Amino acid sequence: MDHEQDLSTPEEITYRWARREEWKPAMALVWRTFLISEGRTYSQEGVRHFFEFITDDDIYTAFLNGGYQMLLALCGGEMVGVGTLRSGNRLSLLFVEEGYQKRGIGRGLLDRLCEYLKNEAGESSITVTAAPEAVNFYRKCGFLATSAEQDHSGIRVVPMERVFGKR
Repeated sequence: MDHEQDLSTPEEITYRWARREEWKPAMALVWRTFLISEGRTYSQEGVRHFFEFITDDDIYTAFLNGGYQMLLALCGGEMVGVGTLRSGNRLSLLFVEEGYQKRGIGRGLLDRLCEYLKNEAGESSITVTAAPEAVNFYRKCGFLATSAEQDHSGIRVVPMERVFGKR
């Protein structure tokens, strides 16, 4: 029996560090995606605190000064994912546009951030305070919970860590 082959190829995803002018579009992507995903389960206080965090001038200033790294995932030049680091080895934000989820883009961002931390920043691990909805994703990526779920100003999180193996 003949089976038709699907000769289409998925669009290529490229990753690169964000430029100054990409801050606002990146935070807009984060906000949109947050509202669709975990924002639905947060209290009003939690949603407000998250919005205040991503619009805070201090993190924007840290980004401009190199203290808050932001990696982008692009598909055909369009921004489809964002991953950020702060305080050395802390994963701060990891969001992928809803229509691009489940394609390995979040893992691609995370893997590249881990490679950067391990090989360029000399870190031995990466930490994250994961939204409960993201815990399984992080577990699949090698993270382990370091304590039970916590609530910080209406934002529920599970502290997690991934220790880098030796090569």
